[in-house]
Amino acid sequence: MEAIFRVDGADVVTSPHAAGPWDPNMQHGGAPASLVVWAAERIATPAPMQVARVTIDLMRPVPVAGLTLETEVLREGRKIQLCAVRLRSNGMLTVAATVLKVRRQPQPLPDDVVEPPLDVAAPEQSRIEPQNSPFGLGVTIRAARGRFGGVGPGAIWYRADRPIVEGSPISQAMRVAVASDFCNACSALDFRQWTFLNADLTVSMAREPVGEWILLDAVSWIGPDGAGLAQARLADVKGYFGRCAQSLVIEKR
Repeated sequence: MEAIFRVDGADVVTSPHAAGPWDPNMQHGGAPASLVVWAAERIATPAPMQVARVTIDLMRPVPVAGLTLETEVLREGRKIQLCAVRLRSNGMLTVAATVLKVRRQPQPLPDDVVEPPLDVAAPEQSRIEPQNSPFGLGVTIRAARGRFGGVGPGAIWYRADRPIVEGSPISQAMRVAVASDFCNACSALDFRQWTFLNADLTVSMAREPVGEWILLDAVSWIGPDGAGLAQARLADVKGYFGRCAQSLVIEKR
C-alpha cells in the first residue's frame, strides 16, 4: 500500500490517502498526529525512553498538500525528554504539538498493582465497520460495542494498515495516535445533522501497547454552547493502558 507521507528532511509530501471525511482537501487528524509521533520518536534520547504523552493543537485545517516539519527539544533530562513538533503549510502553522518521553526502566511493582483487564469482545469477535474516507480506508475498524459513527458511547477497535511514512514501520505509539483521533466518531452525534470536529488531541499512556489493535472505549459530553469533549480509555488485547481526549467544535449542518 502507498504510504500517506514521504519525508525528505524537513519536506513532507502528502498523498491523497490523508484526507478525512469532512473535506477531500483536509487531512484526517490521525494522519498528522501519527506523523508528529514519528518525528518525535526519531529524536535521540540520552537513555532508552518511551512516549508517555502526546498533545496536539490543530491550529488550522491541515491541507492534503506539502508540509514543512520542524522539531525541537524543549527539555532534555535523564528521566524525561519533552519535544516540540510543528507542521507548516506555506509557512503557516497548522499543527503545534508536544511529545513527552519517559525513561524506560523496569520496576518491581507491588503485588496489588493490577492492570485493568479487557472487558469487551476481542477484535476477532467484533463487527467489521465499513469506511469511505481515504484515510479511513487504510484502517481496519471493528465495533465491540455500539457502532462506529453511531450515536452514544461505543467501544471500537482500530488497526492501522496503510504505512504512515514511506520506508518506516508503524510504531506502537503511532498506532495509538491513529486510533485516538477517531475518538469523536466512537461516541458521536448524528453525522447527518451535526459536525463535531476536534480542535486538539491529547493521548496519555502508562505503558506501550502490544499488537496491532487499539481499542477506544469512548464517551462524549456535549455542551449547550458549541463545545464538546470526547474521551476514551485505551486498550490493547491484554488490557487498558491509557486515555485520550479531544475538545470538540459542535455545529448544526
